[in-house]
Order: sequence, then structure tokens, then C-alpha cells
Amino acid sequence: MKKILLLSDTHSFIDDQILKYVKAADEVWHAGDIGNLEVTDIIKKHKPLRAVFGNIDDKDARAEFQEDIVFELERMRVFITHIGGYPGKYKPRVREIIASKKPSIFICGHSHILKVQFDEKHNVLHLNPGAAGKHGFHKVRTMLRFELDKGNIKNLEIIELAKRS
Repeated sequence: MKKILLLSDTHSFIDDQILKYVKAADEVWHAGDIGNLEVTDIIKKHKPLRAVFGNIDDKDARAEFQEDIVFELERMRVFITHIGGYPGKYKPRVREIIASKKPSIFICGHSHILKVQFDEKHNVLHLNPGAAGKHGFHKVRTMLRFELDKGNIKNLEIIELAKRS
């Protein structure tokens, strides 16, 4: 079993609230728009990190992270990208990857809107953790955490951080 913290759209921001959840996870996944790489450097000091770059990320982030990652953990295939769309409205590139790789979980960020939705057509759980940073139109900073255990996702929780100031 692995405890996962999923966040996105930090836009160069990390604080003790986020770090409290980082420290309680086995792994941290970041769905892009990292901003300053100090964010991911801090996370990596505490826990293993899997991350993708987002549209605001600079050449340094793009050199360190990929646009897409697909991996297997606890008998589940996971696909993470930053800009992906939603079930029925995936970007064409993303739709092709979902069709060919057949992930159990598809994760994206970008919209700053937290969403958990099962896509019956592609048999994939779509997760968007919203935005953990302070930049953007969202009112409440959010993340997701869950456990992966032998092909199952369990104890999925929405984490609401402080209101954006």
C-alpha cells in the first residue's frame, strides 16, 4: 500500500500546510505549473516525487520533468499530464495516450478546479486536485490524498487548505 498526496498548480508557492501533508505521504505527485523549482526541491527533501511540467514552467522545470508520465504502482497504471481536459472533452493528444496506455487513473491540473470523475467510456478514474498555490482565480487551495493498494484506490480525501489570500 502507498499513501499518495496529489497536488498541482503551486505557482512557486509552498507552505507548512502543504508540507504537513507531504510528510504524511509515501509519495507526492505534482500535476504541473510548479513555478520555482524550490517547490519541488523542498518536497524531494521529504518524500519521493513524481511530477510533470505545466504551461507556466520554465526551461529548468522542462529540463527536469516531462510533459507526460505513465507508470505503474500497486498494480495500477497512472498517467499524469498538466493540460488534459475532462471525460468527454480530453485534448486529442491526451485521448490518444489514454486509448493506447489504458491507465487506471488519469491525472491533470491546469484548471484550478478540483474534480474527481469516473470515465466509463475509457474505464479510467480522472483526478484533478485543483490548485495548492495562491495564484489564480480559485478561492480555496486544494489537494487530494488517497491510498493505492493492490489495484484499488482507497480513502480518497479532498484537502482544503486556507482560503487564498
